[in-house]
Amino acid sequence: MQTYLDFEKPIADLEGKIHELKKLATEDESIDTSDEIGRLEIRVREAIQDIYSKLTAWQKTQVARHPQRPHFVDYAASLFTEFTPLAGDRTFGEDAAIQAGLARFRGQPVALIGQEKGHDTKTRIKHNFGSARPEGYRKAMRVMEMADRFGLPVVSLIDTAGAYPGVGAEERGQAEAIARSTEMCLGLKVPMVSIVIGEGGSGGAIAIATGNKVYMLEHSIYSVISPEGAASILWRDSTRAREAATNMKITAEDLKGLGVIDEIIAEPLGGAHREPETVINAAGNVIEKALAELGQLSGEEVRNARRQKFLAIGRNL
Repeated sequence: MQTYLDFEKPIADLEGKIHELKKLATEDESIDTSDEIGRLEIRVREAIQDIYSKLTAWQKTQVARHPQRPHFVDYAASLFTEFTPLAGDRTFGEDAAIQAGLARFRGQPVALIGQEKGHDTKTRIKHNFGSARPEGYRKAMRVMEMADRFGLPVVSLIDTAGAYPGVGAEERGQAEAIARSTEMCLGLKVPMVSIVIGEGGSGGAIAIATGNKVYMLEHSIYSVISPEGAASILWRDSTRAREAATNMKITAEDLKGLGVIDEIIAEPLGGAHREPETVINAAGNVIEKALAELGQLSGEEVRNARRQKFLAIGRNL
């Protein structure tokens, strides 16, 4: 069943009418509703085009959080084969918010890392809504170190509201784990390609997103803090999240202009949740092209290029 966001009400109304007409035609074969359905489908496409061509930053935030948007597990299942997730950080325990392991991407061995939010109540609790604890980042470091040792490119898929802020996580060194994971990314001598597929929240995102190539899906967001968090700090009023989202410059277009990301991956009309396979394949093509380009460089060149990329951010502003 399709889930609609609040600004998609015109689309929901039209698709509701189409559903009713199809049901009516099924119940009574003597009634021909094909012409009316055709007209309504044209109006649906026009409504989607009109709404999605002028999304605000807050509306893009809602799309990035859409419950039916493809998650890490969907990309892993469609784009990668022989994915073998590794568990535990060899220090404290396992953290299911970050999935990390070895896989094959279109025949090429790679290390795959990403955040998984879950798709229903049970899996969301299991994966802690994609908010990783320190052991998650230390597990990611363990996999990156293995990739570096064996010369495997690293692919990371980012989708998190931020690192978990609980007391236990802080006691086990959340900030230190994020910093060391970011340092590990910068020190790799193998290519690293990162894609923000939903939310890219704070240090919890950048800890596995400091790649040679950083991409964002068209309706994803990437920010130092969530709009609600920023509104709570700046105005002590989380209901001003809409205003915060606009001022924070968190959309793919904003960040491409600021030089934070390399390219934007277009989404199907109406967002990735309407045609998951289309956007997953598009992301796969981008990863393949990036790995082919970076594969021409030596280990030192790969590492130096990555470091220079991040040092250059903001220089021309």
